[in-house]
Amino acid sequence: MDPAAHHVVALPSPGRGHVNPMLNLCENLLARAGDRLLISFVVTEEWLGLLGPAAAAAAASPRHTGLRFRTLPNVLPSEHNRGADMKDFIEALYTRMEGPFDELLGRLRQEEGEGEPPVRGIIYDTFLSWAVAVGNRRQIPVYSLFTQSASFFSVLHYLHLVPHGEPLHLTVFEEPDESLDFIPGITSLKMGDIQSIYSLDKSLTLVRDIFSWAAKAQCLLFTSFYELESRAVDALKATLPFPIYPVGPSIPYTALHNMSSMPVTESCYYSWLETQPRGSVLYVSLGSFLFVSNEQMDEIARGLCASGVSFLWVARREAARMQEMSGGTGLVVPWCDQLKALCHPAVGGFLTHCGWNSTLEAVYAGVPMLTFPIAWDQPANSRLIVDEWKTGLSLEGEAAGDRRVVGREEIARTVQRLMDSEGEESKELRSRAGELKEACRRAVQVGGSSTVGLDAFIAHMETGN
Repeated sequence: MDPAAHHVVALPSPGRGHVNPMLNLCENLLARAGDRLLISFVVTEEWLGLLGPAAAAAAASPRHTGLRFRTLPNVLPSEHNRGADMKDFIEALYTRMEGPFDELLGRLRQEEGEGEPPVRGIIYDTFLSWAVAVGNRRQIPVYSLFTQSASFFSVLHYLHLVPHGEPLHLTVFEEPDESLDFIPGITSLKMGDIQSIYSLDKSLTLVRDIFSWAAKAQCLLFTSFYELESRAVDALKATLPFPIYPVGPSIPYTALHNMSSMPVTESCYYSWLETQPRGSVLYVSLGSFLFVSNEQMDEIARGLCASGVSFLWVARREAARMQEMSGGTGLVVPWCDQLKALCHPAVGGFLTHCGWNSTLEAVYAGVPMLTFPIAWDQPANSRLIVDEWKTGLSLEGEAAGDRRVVGREEIARTVQRLMDSEGEESKELRSRAGELKEACRRAVQVGGSSTVGLDAFIAHMETGN
């Protein structure tokens, strides 16, 4: 590696919805900057294993140009069960990672004498607010990457504007249909979409701390693209004191061009998709982190079966049981390459938990969505999908408010509405999804908004302005 290369450290929050978009961002940066850039990607030892053999090889051999992996000790609860104890995970995130990360920067400093380029920047996940303090102590510029929507960033940034009630924020729960349009750049979101922000212990204090530190970063990056959330981005640009770069979608779209090297583990579901009529399959995935009750999973299985629609369902540990319950109308698998599946011509809809990365992948693929949000930013994303972009239908009903189980009849009925290729409602949803797909594809082309944003961010890192 050229010792004159601009060396930056990438620090994602240790979760799939944070690691993956940070990694995709880094690969996109390297595609634009080439040998001018060196990125040290920092993950826990557990996460290095989860990323697979390619990451392990890169960590063991610094000869890999451009992107290399460095590790922190496993100071956090395991990724395999952290959703069961969010309180302990969040406490560990904010009390146990800072010291090991600071020590790693110290080791990188020592390696400068061995011909390694000095660290000149830190791209950190916005939620790891202590990274700003570490960078300031070491006089290293820090750049904040927010891996959720720009709209949700606005909500958290302006959370102090939400009306208070007695007890605190009672208004949010008693007036769920009241608009959040008093927040700059927000038009469709409502009070009920942010209820889960208040469900975690000390969440408001944590949000205030995170966003006070974010204001001390040198710039802000979004995994979204400008055309998708132009109002929210413009409003933030008008008020925040640093540059903002929408550089997304930070999803693995470049890997779609290499379909010939598909692993054997993928061939089963992909071969099945090849046998299905165009636009006839509902892809189903409710994420890898937040849990859905067994009762709700059973109702989804029964509802899918009753709908008569073919489906490909990623059910992870529940795959065998869900396959047995849902009969022969679909295929249930423990894992698949989601973006490849969504981009297959046979897929005509996506039943999703509305995680931001899944939302961006559906937008890129041009697939309308059936939304089933669970918590945190997902209800807000659902609102964007259904009411603002008009590319989906909501399956949650009142689920976000009283956590009722959505029944099989409602599931079957709504699945049929989404997948009825001859129905006017479904045609309109598919048309709008196609328009967003085209906007997304233009954004990542040469001269597109996200490519321009990547180049501007690289120039910002190299010149400091």
